[in-house]
Amino acid sequence: MHRLSLRCRGSLRALLRGLSAALYCAAAQPALAQPAALPARITNSLGMAFVLVPAGSFVMGSDEAPQTLARDYPEMQAKRFTDLADEAPRHRVVITRAFYLGQHEVTVEQFRRFIEASGYRAESDADGTGGYGYNPDYDAATTTRGDAFEGRDTRYSWRNPGFAQEGNHPVVNVTWNDAQALAAWLSAREGHHYRLPTEAQWEYACRAGSGTRYAHGDDPRGLLASANVFDEDSAANWPRWRRQALLGHDGYPFTAPVGRFAPNAFGLYDMSGNAWEWTADWYGEDYYARSPALDPAGPTSGHVRVRRGGSWHTWPLYARCAYRNWNTPQTRYPLVGMRLVRLVQQVQPPAGGTSSKSSSQ
Repeated sequence: MHRLSLRCRGSLRALLRGLSAALYCAAAQPALAQPAALPARITNSLGMAFVLVPAGSFVMGSDEAPQTLARDYPEMQAKRFTDLADEAPRHRVVITRAFYLGQHEVTVEQFRRFIEASGYRAESDADGTGGYGYNPDYDAATTTRGDAFEGRDTRYSWRNPGFAQEGNHPVVNVTWNDAQALAAWLSAREGHHYRLPTEAQWEYACRAGSGTRYAHGDDPRGLLASANVFDEDSAANWPRWRRQALLGHDGYPFTAPVGRFAPNAFGLYDMSGNAWEWTADWYGEDYYARSPALDPAGPTSGHVRVRRGGSWHTWPLYARCAYRNWNTPQTRYPLVGMRLVRLVQQVQPPAGGTSSKSSSQ
């Protein structure tokens, strides 16, 4: 047997190492489940439209320096920027499976149909304490908490947040538990798995391929076309916060009909503004430092649930895709609503070529 020269053996070892590394890297890449031949948009039994969000990866969170934020949000106090530490570190997340996400927030009419068909009592009714609402005669300065809204009070609920809503407005004054009840009822009724989005799914869908503060870019002024947030129309009812308002008018001092503003690149509406949206996750202030890369689902336990996206009463800084907020699962408020996920049914390959099985992922 001929021995290879030292140079040849060195070249061969380098080739093998390179091939091994390439194979390892290929194996380490998650298999992204992009189901074939699925409709891009579906509508369920309550008339909720869902858009197919593809599997993919994105960089989650934000690590913008307080000085940068202070330059672009000069109306905000410095402490507001240092309080955003839970958005860091930025980290890459892989969403390994496509999923359907509500094209719009759940509307008043859709929630009403659920209540009537299921017999479910929303928490604001069931616990006898009501919700919160807008009252022009309410003076926050006379209260202990200084809350912007009056409550809890039995006058207020998802039916009445203290301002007029049509059936096509986002339902508000609903709790995390109310959202869970709606998802469970739809799942049982239709045989499809509904749930709230994870925090990672939500931010992935909000960004829709962008890496900027908002889906439209970094400039808060772009929110006038893409989001119903706290602007000069809203500030007319809260003059003490006029300085924090987005300059301009969108015509809606309170909630707007869903889908009235421009969609993002995934075809989703109101991911920023209109109503805060509950997510499935428990909140963990330092969770990003230990979050898994694949399909993170949040801490396994906690005391408060994450809500995302901002509302009609939200200042532009807090309508960014990366911003995290939270409340107890029993919280009901005239700013907080919901948007649901419907999981894609994955068809398993036939076992032995004779049968197939469908399962929700």
